[in-house]
Amino acid sequence: MVKVALITPELHALVRRTNLAGMAQELARGLQLVGCDVRVFLPRTREVSLEGLSEVEQAAAVRVSVGGEKVDFRVLAAKLGPLPIYLFEQKQLFDGRFPYGDESGPYPDNWRRYGLFARAVLESMAPLGFAVDVLHCLDWTAGLVPLIHRLEHLSGETAGSADTALARAGTFFSFHNLAMQGSFEREILPRLGIPHEYFRNTNGIELGGKVNFLKAGAEFATVLCTHSPSHAEVIQNQDRGYGLEDVFQRRKKELLGIHNGVDYHAWDPSKDPLLAANFSAKDGDLAGKKKCKQALQQDLGLDVSAKTLLACHVGRWDADSGFDLLSEIMGALLEHNIELVVMGAGSDEVQKRLRTVEATFPGRLKVLFGYDPAAAHKLLAGADVLLMPSHYQPANSLFAVALRYGAAPLIYSQSGLEDTVLDAVDEPEKGLGFHFAPYTGDALLDGLTRVIQFHKDPTKWNAVVQRLLEQDFSWERAAAEYLKAYRRVTRRIRGR
Repeated sequence: MVKVALITPELHALVRRTNLAGMAQELARGLQLVGCDVRVFLPRTREVSLEGLSEVEQAAAVRVSVGGEKVDFRVLAAKLGPLPIYLFEQKQLFDGRFPYGDESGPYPDNWRRYGLFARAVLESMAPLGFAVDVLHCLDWTAGLVPLIHRLEHLSGETAGSADTALARAGTFFSFHNLAMQGSFEREILPRLGIPHEYFRNTNGIELGGKVNFLKAGAEFATVLCTHSPSHAEVIQNQDRGYGLEDVFQRRKKELLGIHNGVDYHAWDPSKDPLLAANFSAKDGDLAGKKKCKQALQQDLGLDVSAKTLLACHVGRWDADSGFDLLSEIMGALLEHNIELVVMGAGSDEVQKRLRTVEATFPGRLKVLFGYDPAAAHKLLAGADVLLMPSHYQPANSLFAVALRYGAAPLIYSQSGLEDTVLDAVDEPEKGLGFHFAPYTGDALLDGLTRVIQFHKDPTKWNAVVQRLLEQDFSWERAAAEYLKAYRRVTRRIRGR
């Protein structure tokens, strides 16, 4: 049985700030399904409540001695259902504070908070009695774990000897949003116990003249991983790796891409009580899907027409989601045979413009302000197409939810999803969606025009929808891929 320490700042049931929270929790549960002994290591920040947890007890007291100071952590053990959790309490660093920052912005001492947390996690393994095989580090907040592990447990006279668990463990670094890297001034190095010689660009933790936590993970982890095989390729290209292209090129043999999974208990159109009709891949005539489209059109005041392509966009109305491209062409798009529903949030200026366009195209455009989970279920069940025009998809599993609900994604051809969402026009026997390129508003409009034309052939369109409904992006499937990757980690470490 592979023993995994999942190190994360977020876990959906306890604290959530980004998509990482859901990913961490579902991955942990998926790993249990494939037979891993997985335990979650989490700082106890402001929102982490003990309510809903069972078997709560103090499991260890850990003292971190570094940079001339001693910092004490209290480690609580608990269970979230069957999932073991270790909560790291430290009054000054985490008590009463959020994971990353507050309304004023990121906390200026995040380097210290997560640098000391990294050390505390490593120091906790022995007192917890956890003979870990793989330290799975999620995003920049755990980026120093691979470096400290290598410095103090894999090499050097004072490092862990061959009979210690940490000396036989390896590190697995997952990054989900390359835009968030954890960059700090070099003066922090002695206070974190990191030799200045590692402040270098090649095989080091320097980027742009600063200490970069995400780069530390990418440089020193045994194996590193992003959210899709094609994204692992794309980020090696110039200007696509957020400054880390050279790292990814040098470490391409250790760089993997694994798709995140979907919680099919929460997203299952065959049992979803929110839908006007249930449907699945077993329904050859797609009658349930068609009823959901009709109900959505009626509920939102759109023109009721089975022949009109119904597209939707779910997410923030900003450049990160690609909404700037959609906004640019929205007027021209709505002059075609298409209906559009957008759900999300954005600036006052964007909201004002959307209201104006909505009034200009009654029955063709519906704007839903804010994110409503119930509405999202109905929207994906009724839509023909999910617009995902962002330049880069940071581990977004929404595309897989859309597939299960029979909504074909339209994506940028170099977003990191193109290896999975093949273009149905170019590959009619395998396609699961549609592409557009280059990354411009005109290209997005041309891409949607292609989709409209494709939709006019019911036989071709129904074949694509049937294929969408048959896809399996369960977390159990994803966890099986992670398990293979973990075995690669242990083979590399024990073959040293």
